[in-house]
Amino acid sequence: MTRLLRRALANKLSRSEMESLVSAFDQVGEIIVIRIPESLYPRRVEIGEALLENIKVANRVFCQVSEVEGDYRTRGLELVAGEGGTRTEYRENGCRFVVDVEKVFFTPRLSTERARVAGLVRPGETVLNMFGGAGMFSIQMAKNTACTVYNVDINPEATALCERNAAMNRMAGKVVPVTGDASEIAPEMADMSDRTLMPLPESSDEFLADAVRATRRGGVIHYYTHVHADRKQDAARLSEGHFMDAVPAECRITNSRMVRAVGPRYYQTAVDAIITAKPPDIGKTAIRR
Repeated sequence: MTRLLRRALANKLSRSEMESLVSAFDQVGEIIVIRIPESLYPRRVEIGEALLENIKVANRVFCQVSEVEGDYRTRGLELVAGEGGTRTEYRENGCRFVVDVEKVFFTPRLSTERARVAGLVRPGETVLNMFGGAGMFSIQMAKNTACTVYNVDINPEATALCERNAAMNRMAGKVVPVTGDASEIAPEMADMSDRTLMPLPESSDEFLADAVRATRRGGVIHYYTHVHADRKQDAARLSEGHFMDAVPAECRITNSRMVRAVGPRYYQTAVDAIITAKPPDIGKTAIRR
């Protein structure tokens, strides 16, 4: 359990209650989002108020009341302390973002990964972000170097926020928000992408063929997935094997890493791979916007 959470609730909960509480929370700008087990749900207001007392930059606390689900990857939230809505401003790696923690998928726990990928982009690249959300990866890539990033998301709320965030960071034109299903948009970009991101680890295999179609030979795919591993040191290696079995092209892996733990012996991983040979060109059509 994080020290801050333990300190905030030391005089509020018993030892057994502390042990049942989720060990961490997310702070996004002025908002705190916490998961509270069913056994402690009646004390959610008390828990929220204790967090506000100890984290002065926050002014409202939301309790997550449903899992991330649906095509839009959103979750239900309940305001348990403070006042205000689910939209806030968030800063990361020198960029400013407006995010909505209920209407658009977002996690601050990928900040290191977003900075890593942004550092790999080369000037002049065309990048396809198949599940771009509010533009966190895309804007950081475009701001880091002179490239064009197509930020695709099926959720129109995400597209609207991406457009706003691109303008706020002076990346309008470099980041192109596109509302649509990645499985339909990616084939329309056949062989156009120098670098394709797949930050949808729970369903990445379903879209892997589409990513290959969009990415030119010699281009890079950043593939994210979830793997079970007895040791976290094994997670990246296991994801490499899974990727090579699943990808419908010849690839050379340049890097793999464990991104974060998402559960007991369950990890989000990243594989970076160069396409060395791919199926025949399926042709190009103009991208829909």
